[in-house]
Amino acid sequence: MPVGVILAFVAYASFSISDALIKATGPTMSVFEIAFFTTTFSIIPVMLTKRGERFRDMYKLHHPWLVHLRCATSITGTACVMYAFTHIAFADVYAIGFTTPIFVTLLSVLFLKEHVTPQRWLLLALCFLGVVLVIRPGMREIETGHLIMMIGATTGAVTTIVLRHVAPKERRVSLVGIQVIYSAIINGLLMLPVFVMPTLEQFAVFLAIGLLGGLGGLLLIAATKRTPANLVAPVQYSQLIWAILFGALLFGEYPDWISIVGMLIVVISGLLNVLSDRKPIRWKPRLFFFRIGL
Repeated sequence: MPVGVILAFVAYASFSISDALIKATGPTMSVFEIAFFTTTFSIIPVMLTKRGERFRDMYKLHHPWLVHLRCATSITGTACVMYAFTHIAFADVYAIGFTTPIFVTLLSVLFLKEHVTPQRWLLLALCFLGVVLVIRPGMREIETGHLIMMIGATTGAVTTIVLRHVAPKERRVSLVGIQVIYSAIINGLLMLPVFVMPTLEQFAVFLAIGLLGGLGGLLLIAATKRTPANLVAPVQYSQLIWAILFGALLFGEYPDWISIVGMLIVVISGLLNVLSDRKPIRWKPRLFFFRIGL
């Protein structure tokens, strides 16, 4: 097995563990407070691997409005995903999250004028069908967390499209640093009305979430440097396995057979979509925890 694929499996396992820790934190604490501490801690692995760029050049931008837009959509998406993790089933969050490529494709056609083959449209439609089987609107109650997670998937797609456009020209320190500063300010202000002083145990959990998220992001970058991205990208669907495992062992969530069929459809259509794409796949930040966008 290629080294990059192994690194990707470890990266997505790190992401899933950090997501499980977020869910374990529960709805007793504001999502803005969780985001404030975990995003702050996630910068530590990045700081340890900073590559010769100066922080004083952070605001020397080629596309300032787009960079600021990306910060806004990324912070919004982070809050949506964290709310979803603490309010709905673990596997449901991932299943809805995997609709992000659908929105990315729609936005890329509308704004980047990219061509999409009928085959890819069919695979994206199958992916959406799989998500519908998992959620089953009309057959079971749709919770607020499901709707908010869909907003998170949409804002994640906007973040991806903007990053795809600005990443080749902007400094890495700008894309990372500005995002962290905005996240600290916005989440810091929004958490104040319902702020709860974390215990030492909660601080340790926040530190673990941040370190695992940051480490996962770095491992994913290392994976794509060593192995073609077309082989690395499909590994992200291993998160559904972690979701079912953690959901059952830690949170008593057992998906029924219809949900499992829906998840299989999501995985198979997603894999075929990635493997049938002849264009090079550029790594982009995952939707879930490591959202500061390396």
